[in-house]
Amino acid sequence: MKLKNIAIGLAAALSVAACAPKSDMDKYIDDLMSRMTLEQKIGQLNLHSASGFISALRVTEEDENVKLLRAGRLGGIYGSGNTEYLREIQKVALESGAGIPLITGMDVIHGFETVFPVPLALSTSWNPDLVEKTARIAAKEATARGINWVFSPMVDICRDARWGRIVEGGGEDPFLGGELAKAYVYGYQGRDDAFDNTDVMTCVKHYALYGGAEAGRDYNSVFLSRQEALNGYLRPYQQAAYAGAGSYMSSFNEFEGIPATMNTYLMDELLRKAWGFEGFIVSDATAILEEVAHGIGDLQEVSARSLQAGLDMDMNSDGFVGTLEKSLREGRIYQADIDRACRRILEAKYKLGLFDDPFKYLDPERAARDVYTPEHLAFAREAARECLVLLKNDGVLPLKKGTRVAVVGPLANDASAMAGTWSMSSHNAESISLFQGISEVTPATYAEGSWLFKDKEIEENILYGMMKVFAPGRQLPPIHTVPQQKLVADAVAKARQADVVIACVGEVPNMNGEGASRTDISVPDAQVELLKALKATGKPVVMVLVTGRPLTLNWENEQMDAILNVWSPGSEGGRAVADVLFGDYSPSAKLTTSFPRAVGQLPLYYNHKNTGRPHPDDEPYRKFTSCYEDELNGPLYPFGFGLSYTTFEYSPVTLSSAEMPMDGSVTASVTVTNSGGRDADEIVQLYIHDIYATSTRPVKELKGFKKVHIAAGASVKVDFTLTKEELSYFNHDCDWVCEPGDFEIMVGPNSWDTEAVILRVL
Repeated sequence: MKLKNIAIGLAAALSVAACAPKSDMDKYIDDLMSRMTLEQKIGQLNLHSASGFISALRVTEEDENVKLLRAGRLGGIYGSGNTEYLREIQKVALESGAGIPLITGMDVIHGFETVFPVPLALSTSWNPDLVEKTARIAAKEATARGINWVFSPMVDICRDARWGRIVEGGGEDPFLGGELAKAYVYGYQGRDDAFDNTDVMTCVKHYALYGGAEAGRDYNSVFLSRQEALNGYLRPYQQAAYAGAGSYMSSFNEFEGIPATMNTYLMDELLRKAWGFEGFIVSDATAILEEVAHGIGDLQEVSARSLQAGLDMDMNSDGFVGTLEKSLREGRIYQADIDRACRRILEAKYKLGLFDDPFKYLDPERAARDVYTPEHLAFAREAARECLVLLKNDGVLPLKKGTRVAVVGPLANDASAMAGTWSMSSHNAESISLFQGISEVTPATYAEGSWLFKDKEIEENILYGMMKVFAPGRQLPPIHTVPQQKLVADAVAKARQADVVIACVGEVPNMNGEGASRTDISVPDAQVELLKALKATGKPVVMVLVTGRPLTLNWENEQMDAILNVWSPGSEGGRAVADVLFGDYSPSAKLTTSFPRAVGQLPLYYNHKNTGRPHPDDEPYRKFTSCYEDELNGPLYPFGFGLSYTTFEYSPVTLSSAEMPMDGSVTASVTVTNSGGRDADEIVQLYIHDIYATSTRPVKELKGFKKVHIAAGASVKVDFTLTKEELSYFNHDCDWVCEPGDFEIMVGPNSWDTEAVILRVL
């Protein structure tokens, strides 16, 4: 199917729709807009942060929003879950201007008050149903506190672990990312068009291609061909649109020399015309203002171009509200441009039911009843268990209950490390730390073990970077007050008295997320010093890794007896980790990002293309091939990798037919046997490779996956249906095509360990 054909079809459909009877929503908004002034229409396009909320480099003053509302110059606010504040400011909105209610947003990234694993962790469950349920609970809690619009999901594909915001997405694969994007939308909005008071409007971000930022540096430029963008990055945004997402957020980066916030191809040609999106698009915080720094024009110019390109709402730049009237008078924009954007904002408010009941999401009883409940916390523990990736196990895990354990490391008793980045919960300090979770299961002692970094300035910047920006001159809490040598010695003493050492190391929340790009993605030096001292005791050492990105773990992989990657696992993280460490749950999670051997490999991703001089990922250097002199090409842990407490054996792949007509289908089957002694879940993965095509194709592409539960000693037959849809791609002309020829069909437990069979498409 061709993009241009989709656009033509949609244009025809819209022409027919224009002649159809108007809906109740259209009639209502027609009448409302006929009574609105130009200033009030532009005001609907203006979004501000709530008073006191830090957004980018701006903090809104307490009375600023009230003044704007009374002048009819504000359409929404974001950043507050205080129902009393939201009720009061909604009253001001209804008493001012055209009496239009506010839309109220919030960055609800991985839960609201009940915190779930960070999104990258959730993706390693390979379980869209689980992801959907976390979003449903988050929606229920957020709406109970007056929020009706969430800036989630973040669906950016990322191939470079240096980028801090990799933690907010679903990994490096567009197929899996698309399935997860749909799950988030369904969870937040529900699966029908009706919004009850537990549904929120989703805002898909960051549109588009933000995860391709050059050198993994936040807010940086993106250099991709249109074809590679369509094949390797854009599917999750597309699938979210098909699932009915209500809004999108434009990204900070440029694409093809044009900032995304004024990029007509991305917002109009692709999102609206090709994919049929009918909602509204909001900028990221101060993104319009930042277009000036891109060198595109002054604030008036970039505001006009952004509006014309398809942007509907300006977040915190005051570009629309401050310049559009002037641009209209000067003929730079048209009244239709303003009306179109205003209508989209009003339609969103209508769909949310705010015109029927502006206080629909401001129920004090729900605020007290539906947030941070025992049921939600129980599910947070269940979700976290499915997101813990066992990277190495030399037979030390699972541990026996009653084992004397020394729990050491700077993150071992840190509740905030469990909550992770972008957690807005007022209960973060109540998150279950690793030490607390383990102490509930077995005798345990604790030692801090080390600083985060040996360099005090680096550690201060990480811990107090926000404070340095927004409260310069303020006295910083002291760090490094206890010598590193003493911390290590205390941990070693505890280790010598224990049967097993559990070392919790990695990243605190400020080391990943927005504005947290890193050139060195190894475990920090002070923590490695601790690990080396623990190893020297001769005790078995289990490394529990807290992180929001892939790290380089060559030394750790060689020296540690076991490595369990727990990410930032959320409110019940410590208990979930203990469940896995002590065998109450067999780990089933698998990586959705490749873990590099060295930072110099980045960007690194499994679905790369061959070169004219290919070199196997697992073979050493050979002159005049595409490889490194000092390191293997392949990752330390590949995409799709994760160990279990049991073993699985895969039969050869079989096809229902060796040939498939273009309009037909074929079933690929494999039998998976649990050859170990524990019941467990296995994630079975299907990949394809188009051997010859008119454009170069990746060496391998994920096109299906199934999570199956297999009892010890039992076997399960897993089937995948293949049609031309799974075998299609965007060719050099950006047409969606399936080309006849031979395809490798591969099934296995991860992207490296697969067996192939040939399918011929006729």
